[in-house]
Order: sequence, then structure tokens, then C-alpha cells
Amino acid sequence: MTGSQDFAADPRNDNLLIWLNGALVHRAAALVSVFDAGFVLGDGVWEGLRLHHGRLLFLDAHLDRLFASAAAIGLDMQLTRAEFAAALAETCAANGMEDGAHLRLMVTRGEKKAANQDPRNALGRPTIVILAEYKQPAPALRTTGLRLHTAGIRCTPPDMFDMRINSHSRLPLILALNEAIAAGADEALMRDPAGNIASCNATNFFWVVDGELRTSSGAFCFNGITRANVLAVARAAGMAVTEGDFAPDDLLAASEAFVTGTFGGLTPVAAIDGRSMPHPLPGPVTARLIDLYNALKDSGA
Repeated sequence: MTGSQDFAADPRNDNLLIWLNGALVHRAAALVSVFDAGFVLGDGVWEGLRLHHGRLLFLDAHLDRLFASAAAIGLDMQLTRAEFAAALAETCAANGMEDGAHLRLMVTRGEKKAANQDPRNALGRPTIVILAEYKQPAPALRTTGLRLHTAGIRCTPPDMFDMRINSHSRLPLILALNEAIAAGADEALMRDPAGNIASCNATNFFWVVDGELRTSSGAFCFNGITRANVLAVARAAGMAVTEGDFAPDDLLAASEAFVTGTFGGLTPVAAIDGRSMPHPLPGPVTARLIDLYNALKDSGA
């Protein structure tokens, strides 16, 4: 497997404890009903978080996004921000985790009376799961990078399906990734309805032209916390940054490209639609931004 979510195997994950509706259970016993709305319909929201030097990075921003996503789909999660933060800390402590862990917090509409779409058939108890794993990005990705393929499937506007909702429903993105894999690539580069560059199937996308950092307008991409942090550190460092609508042809002039996400941070791109980047990876702008982002993580911000 190669991709932005590629990771090194860790045997410590074999006996993890998972937080399931208030109880800590062994991973083999962490089960949900086949009538759960998340299983039946992908009806739920989630967050991915990283544990770094004993601290969950950018926790407030992740909780902001979780509650915004839940509100957007009309999901009553029945826990407060403080209760979610305590549950996350409890999960890390129960597994003896201090660093190098990736957490996935998932909330679905819960078990339903019947396997159908109507949210009124939910029994009224959300299913809440916190899965914490020892996961580090595959080290080789920093120098080998990702191969991207421009997919035919496009990102959707808010009046169709808002990409900024962190929803369990991911089928269009999986279909785009399947297309990329079939083309011999690692991840799909997706366009917006007008054909402009939007994002990748699991990450947000940046590129460099004549020293300027470029990315999409943000209207048709994930509401990325890492994306926002990269934009912030780039501007604070005095880099030229443009968010806007760019046609795919703009990538023909790109000297570097990378993707961003909570799990991998910044991952260099090696090639787009078969065209290799001219610099050894990571390129100079990408390398500088990796250092700035790592400094932000270490700062306790």
C-alpha cells in the first residue's frame, strides 16, 4: 500500500483498548449493532487527531469541527466538549500512550429500529467510539512522495454535499481513489464543479509556482485543520500565498506540490498525471513548511 495514509505496522496495536459508549473494551470486543446508522448508512461524523509529546494537537479546532459537523447533519451527540476531551484523554491513558498515536473519534446516529434512511427511526442513543492506534506515517514517503491522478469524479458544492462536513459518508471519494489506483497512482486529485483544482480524495492539496504557494479557494475542499495551519505558518514566515480558483493547467508550471492532513502532516507529491516534479523530494518550499509546521506542533500552540 502506498498513499497519504500509509503507515508502519506496530505490534502494540494488537491489544488496544477502545472507548465504546463510555466503556473501555479490548479491540476484539469493540462491536456495534448491524442496525447502527453508521453501518447501515454512513450516518455519522468523525475526527482524526494526533497525540504528540503527551498532547492532542489542536484539540479545540478538532472539537469545533466535530460539533459543527454534527450540527450540520442534525446529530445530538449527547456529550459536552469537556466530556469528549476527557474521553480522549482516558483512551490515551488506558493504552499508555504518550506520543506517536493517531486517534479516530466517531459518532453515529446510533442503533435504529430498522435498517432504513429515516433519522426518526433512530433509538436516540448515539454510538460514540474512540479508536487510538500507534501510527506513524511511512518514513519513505518524505522522499518518495505520492503519485497523483486527476480523477473524473469531482468535489461537490454545499447544495449537493458539503465537503466541509466531516461525514462518515465517503463513497464518492473512495470511487475517485479507486480510479487513481487503477491509473497506477496513489491518490486522486479532484476538481470542483467548474473544473478548477479542489483537493485530493483524503487530503488537501498545495503546489508551488515561481516560489508562490498556491491552493484552492477552500470552497470545495475539506475543512482541513492542517491546511489552515500550513497557510498560517506560511504567511507568518512571509511567504507568497494565494488561495483561489486555478485551472489544472496551472500545475504544468509547478515546481513542487504536497498534500496535507492530520495523520501525515505534509506529504510531498512526486508526480501528477505522470509528470514528475523537478526537485528531489521534499522540494525547498515543502521542506521549509514541514519544518515550520513541526515547530508549530512542538510549540504547544
